[in-house]
Amino acid sequence: MKPSASHAFDSTPAALRAGFRWRQLASPPVFDYWAARSWPWLGALAVVLAVVGLWIGFFVAPTDHQQGEVYRIIFLHVPAAWMSMLIYVAAAMHAGLGLIFRTRISPLLARALAPTGAMFTVIALWSGAAWGKPTWGAWWVWDARLTSELILLFLYLGYMGVSSAIEDSKRADSAGAIVLLAGVVNVPIIYFSVQWWSTLHQGATIRMNAAPSMTQAMLVGMLLMALACWFYTLVVCLVRTRCLIRERAAQEQL
Repeated sequence: MKPSASHAFDSTPAALRAGFRWRQLASPPVFDYWAARSWPWLGALAVVLAVVGLWIGFFVAPTDHQQGEVYRIIFLHVPAAWMSMLIYVAAAMHAGLGLIFRTRISPLLARALAPTGAMFTVIALWSGAAWGKPTWGAWWVWDARLTSELILLFLYLGYMGVSSAIEDSKRADSAGAIVLLAGVVNVPIIYFSVQWWSTLHQGATIRMNAAPSMTQAMLVGMLLMALACWFYTLVVCLVRTRCLIRERAAQEQL
């Protein structure tokens, strides 16, 4: 009699009894074991970072001398835009690992990341529109960066649609990986669009080769919010992957 999927991850995996190795996280039972113990701490850290970041952004950071109070939307808009691109690259990387090396956990991580990436893309588009109305006088313009960010949302939705439409999990993972990998080219287009084309969107505020063009309080608030979004993504990814592990185990027993 086969063990049920609900009891397949209850005890400490045998692979951990001889000592932990990072490569063991590729094993679904080992990943599930550590994810269950990690996500509550990461979630608490995300909440603390978000509270402190929002407090600095909305109450400590000074008013911008050009845009006034409306600029404060950057403490939501910029981290969301960063995460929308970063999560897509991470999901594509995991999908590619699953496609090439047939690792069991990689396609599940890609599936777990995609909804959060799509959410951050929607937040970036929505907050950008709310910022653009008082700044540009329009909710939407077919600007290079806005348009490429919208394409990113369609890529997320396309991947999730393909992955859920195919019943066979292996075929769905392979087809979804192709969609994600094909869309990676859009990420550098988003990032460099303000340099490659004439665009209304302002350039990068934080650069690796230059000092940031904002006060220290603004910079600290934005970075704290970015970290909060990052840890939130980790938490949701871990929890969602644990659910997907159990779903996949149940399918394999049918």
